[in-house]
Amino acid sequence: MPMPSRCDLLIRGAGVFSVHTGEILPADVVVTGDLIRAVAAPGVRIEAERVLDADGLIVAPGYIDAHMHIESSLLTPAEFARITLPRGTTTVLADPHEIVNVAGREAMAWMIEQGRGAEQTMLWAVPSCVPALEGFETAGSSLTAEDIAEMLDWDGVTTLGEVMDYRAVVAGSPRMRSIVDAARRKGVRLDGHCPNLTGDDLGEYLWAGIDSDHTKNTPEVAVEKARLGMLLMLQEKCLSPELVRRLHELPVLPDFCLVTDDLAADAILDRGHLDHIARVALDAGMSPATVLRALTLHPARRLGLDDRGVVAPGKRADLVLLRALDDPTPVTVVCGGRVVAGDDTAGLTQTAGPAPDNPFADSVRLTPLEEADCVWRADLPDGEHTFRALRVNPVDTFTEPAEVVLPVRGGVVHWEGRTAVLAVYERHHGTGRRTMAPVVGFDLAEGATATTYAHDSHNLTVVATDAGALRRAANRVIGSHGGICVAVTGRPDVHLPLPVGGVMSTAPAAQVAAGAGAVREALHGWGWLHRNAFMSVSTMTLPVSPQIKLTDLGLVRVVDRAWEDPVVA
Repeated sequence: MPMPSRCDLLIRGAGVFSVHTGEILPADVVVTGDLIRAVAAPGVRIEAERVLDADGLIVAPGYIDAHMHIESSLLTPAEFARITLPRGTTTVLADPHEIVNVAGREAMAWMIEQGRGAEQTMLWAVPSCVPALEGFETAGSSLTAEDIAEMLDWDGVTTLGEVMDYRAVVAGSPRMRSIVDAARRKGVRLDGHCPNLTGDDLGEYLWAGIDSDHTKNTPEVAVEKARLGMLLMLQEKCLSPELVRRLHELPVLPDFCLVTDDLAADAILDRGHLDHIARVALDAGMSPATVLRALTLHPARRLGLDDRGVVAPGKRADLVLLRALDDPTPVTVVCGGRVVAGDDTAGLTQTAGPAPDNPFADSVRLTPLEEADCVWRADLPDGEHTFRALRVNPVDTFTEPAEVVLPVRGGVVHWEGRTAVLAVYERHHGTGRRTMAPVVGFDLAEGATATTYAHDSHNLTVVATDAGALRRAANRVIGSHGGICVAVTGRPDVHLPLPVGGVMSTAPAAQVAAGAGAVREALHGWGWLHRNAFMSVSTMTLPVSPQIKLTDLGLVRVVDRAWEDPVVA
């Protein structure tokens, strides 16, 4: 069939990057509707509704994020799409396990509905672990294998979300076996979460049908997984020069994807989305062609999206125009054949729309804390006792066990002035349950931070060096139906409300980003000197993230999937 005489969009004078060969070839790109009609020799004679002069630019496929959580941006789906499309992210696979742990099936249905109007393609994964570790934490909801089987048939759903309870899979847990089996019967993809899982245990996990991993591994374990065909999804914290060097030492560089996993709104607006992860990969030693393949072709194949990930006739016209292969931030973005962002948009495709309805505004079922709620009680005789502590670090979310000696008088642990504490308050069912444990690793001033954005059950989580500040920060968060507050003695409180299930805001992205940036700055000023302070605080309650975590039910030894005694014998 000859080329038509007219098209909707003509991208003229560009070099087209081939993700298959790594070449850049001069060509004009002809777009009709939402598809690429032709990649033609330069100077093609055709009338076009719109012509983009791309002289000196490179046309590459739009970026595809194969593993991420919209809630981590602290934004609703439409706002998330509005700020990430201009950065070149034209397709995402979103796993909404944060809001689903709060409000169940209804929350996932709401997320899907909120994403329908976005120009960005939003595909969905059904969370596999609600709660993340059954029996070790209290979530707001629980999904059965039957729930998940039904949800896998919902429109736009393509995947079983990351199977975080990897120890249960390896052990043959009936609950996890039923969930995995339900997904396999549906013929969907099964995403993994198995940090440093190796040997026979890794074999069992793969045997179950779970064939990807986005967590941080040692270079040796990452190579072991790649050898067995497990698709590596590399987020920012994974991209060490050591790992990149080890992968390139292999006879064949394995396929892998670059993913964002968790990025807050301020980080996206300040540094970017997948384009930021691409720069991190380039700095770690990857070649530009390798990086672009990991943003386009490989995630498209992973998600079964044969209609995108390559600039070729018949493919969806999701495109980015780049100044150079080693500069992944787009000059112009085309999504579904329509120009959605360019230099003149300054990072926003349009003004924010009206705030969506919020059916999850009353999900923090806690009354304001009283002084007695901030007292750490222990059934111990008077004297000095050694308590198990969590040691944090400034680089990642790994927490190792430590010890702190504290005095106990009249059944009360006297911690103020001696250590920071982590306190978790159950917020979903009104049980009044709370737990406390020491935290070491940072030199903190007098103050506290409180958050209901706390993976994955999102109970009210407070880190404090002072009981008064603990109460003040917690009550600011409770009063706003969820959010994050940093209360440091002698400074104004910094507070970001997150009233959508306690994990998202309905406010415009710029407003949320300003609030998130202020919280991040306040955490650093307090002494929480972590390169991603949000994630460091919010994952101290995640009982599938090594090595020791605190939930509303107690201390968890993650690798052993067992309880840790709060008092060291």
